[in-house]
Amino acid sequence: MFRVDAQRSVHFCDGLTRRDFLHAGALTTFGLTLPGWMAAKAHGLVQRDDRNCILLFLVGGPSQLDTFDPKPDAPAEVRGPYRPIRTRQPEIQISEIFPRTAEQADKFSILRTLYHRAAGVHDTGHQMMQTGRLFLNGTEQPHVGCVLNYLRGPRNALPAHVLMPRPIGNTGGNMPHGQNAGFLGKAYDPFVLNAEPHEANFQVPDLLPPDYITALRLERRRRLREQVDQAVAHLERNPDARLLDENFHQAYTLMSSAEAREAFDLTAEPAALREAYGGNKFGQSCLLARRLIERGVRFVTVNMFETVFNEITWDIHGSAPFSPIECYRDLVGPMFDMAYSSLLKDLAERGLLDSTLVIATGEFGRTPKINPAGGRDHWPQVWSMLMAGGGLQGGRVVGKTDELGAFPAERPVTPAEVVATVYHALGVDLETELPAPGSRPVPVVDYGVRPIQELL
Repeated sequence: MFRVDAQRSVHFCDGLTRRDFLHAGALTTFGLTLPGWMAAKAHGLVQRDDRNCILLFLVGGPSQLDTFDPKPDAPAEVRGPYRPIRTRQPEIQISEIFPRTAEQADKFSILRTLYHRAAGVHDTGHQMMQTGRLFLNGTEQPHVGCVLNYLRGPRNALPAHVLMPRPIGNTGGNMPHGQNAGFLGKAYDPFVLNAEPHEANFQVPDLLPPDYITALRLERRRRLREQVDQAVAHLERNPDARLLDENFHQAYTLMSSAEAREAFDLTAEPAALREAYGGNKFGQSCLLARRLIERGVRFVTVNMFETVFNEITWDIHGSAPFSPIECYRDLVGPMFDMAYSSLLKDLAERGLLDSTLVIATGEFGRTPKINPAGGRDHWPQVWSMLMAGGGLQGGRVVGKTDELGAFPAERPVTPAEVVATVYHALGVDLETELPAPGSRPVPVVDYGVRPIQELL
């Protein structure tokens, strides 16, 4: 994930550096665009759909029992403090902390039996839910949005994949979180907002040129690149040189684009709508995600939180530096409820829901039994997530857990199946191969992994 004004030096294979060419050489932020039809033909892209995706990552791991799989008949130490409520779909019940979401239950489906067998730490769940695979032997797998960027590229001056408001930071595992392009290379990393959409003076630092980069300096940079092109003509067949040239034009186009500035302008939204999403970072990020999708961005990742330490999140161990279970009722639940329900309603009213897949998931669930601190601990054995729009069926429940909400009882679902469903909804052939380094090409998901048929 690069910034336009970054100081990092990036070396080409022949020893030249991008910093030698440009003061802030990290212009790969916006992704390399292959001609659309060539990329589709070369990489097996299925053109029957041209859908988009918004991924709401609920960092911290929401409790299945206190959100979308309540167990009112379980013992008190299992069922927890919240009662279930009925939804617009009478046969579906969810937690009382989501009254507005309950009114949108015809639009989304609940997967109640998601699980994995890797270590019960945040980072592994982040990896698998966003890439479909666990990182092994030092190889980072690419985020779904980065793969879409690689296969299709941007539609216009806006990036293909935007991540907001900031990347996931420290969650205790000291491992990558699966939010970049991995082995595909930094050219396909997401454009990272690195800003607070709910603040009154919100603007995108990597969109508008910093004060010290004037139009004159940008023009000088363009002329410098032209001089470098002449000086290193022998690099014309070098892919790194072509990468520099293409990404320079994309970065320059984005920074000078009135269309891009307008897309990120939340002040253009009615005050009542902004209020409906919630006047907090997550709510305004969801509203901004809708604006970006509406204007041509293919994939938006929204991190609800960036860490689980010393911040109120879904990570309800019950004692500091983590969160108490009461925060689901008092803060975290209402934040999600307002933003998610408003996003679905807004997309539907604009005719965008069928073409926009909306995913809301954490990285694991929580222990069935409340711990001595009054919270719940990590539990990758089962958890719930939501999928809506993008041509998928709404108003359904996939899978059933046991009487304690501890394990799948019917139809277990893996992270790889979820990712396969995302690719299917976005029109990507599951046998599309990616150029993994040092080995034969690998498919976007492991061979044999299929989409969740109950949602198709």
